Amino acid sequence: MQRYFIPAEHWNEDYVTIKGKDVHHISRVMRMEIGSSIVCIHPHDGPALTKIENITEESISCNIVEWLDEDRELPVDVTVAQSLGKGDKLELVVQKGTELGAARFIPYAADRSVAKWDHKKAKKKVERLQKISKEASEQSERSFIPEVTPLHSLKELMEIEGYDWCFFGYADEARQRSSTSLKTRLSKVKTGDKVLVVFGPEGGFSENEVQQFRASGFLSVRLGPRILRMETAPFYFLSSLSYQLEENEGD
Repeated sequence: MQRYFIPAEHWNEDYVTIKGKDVHHISRVMRMEIGSSIVCIHPHDGPALTKIENITEESISCNIVEWLDEDRELPVDVTVAQSLGKGDKLELVVQKGTELGAARFIPYAADRSVAKWDHKKAKKKVERLQKISKEASEQSERSFIPEVTPLHSLKELMEIEGYDWCFFGYADEARQRSSTSLKTRLSKVKTGDKVLVVFGPEGGFSENEVQQFRASGFLSVRLGPRILRMETAPFYFLSSLSYQLEENEGD
C-alpha cells in the first residue's frame, strides 16, 4: 500500500489533506480513485490508514479510517555523520542508511575529502539528499523521515551535544588484532540511547581528526577485519546495531 508523509498542518481530527507533488503521484502515476486506500504518516503521531474522499488538481482529501500500530524504527536514535565523497556516494549513504534505520545524517567536510561543496550549491545538495531520504522512508515503510542537516566542519561536529555514545569508524582498527570489537562497543548501547557515529572519506581520517575525536570522548569502532569503502562502512555499522538490538533478543 502506498505511503505518504503529510505535514502536521494538513491534518484534522477526522481527515487529512494531501497537497503538492504527492497529488500528481497519487492521481496520475498510481491512478488512484475515490475510495482507494493509502497510508498517510503524521510527523509526530505516525501512520494512519486512510481512504480517498475527494480528488482535485491541487489536493486530495482522505478520511482517517484507523491509526496503525507499527514498530519499524530502530530502538536507538542514530545520527550518521558522513564525510563528503566522490560522485553520488553520499546519496547512496542517505538512501541505504534510511532503509537501515538512521534517524539523521550530517554531511561532514573532512580533512581528506576530495569532494568539496560550493557554498552557493550546498543548500540544493542538502535538499536533494532530503528528497532521497523521504523517498527511501516511504519505500522502507519508516514512520518518519530522517533529517539531513547542513554541511558541518570538524569544529561544528565536536560541538554537538546530547548523545549517549559517540563513535568514529577508524580503518586502523581493522589492522590491529588487539582492538576492541564492534560487538563489545555495541553491547553497551541500550534501547532509547542516542548514538552519533562519524565515517571518513576515501582517504580516511587525518591524524588531527583522530586526535580531536579521541580528545572529545569519541570511541573508535572496528568494522570487521577488512578495510571497507567509505559508503559501505555506515551500512555495516547500522546492520550490526540492528542485529544487536532487534534480531538478537532472547538468544
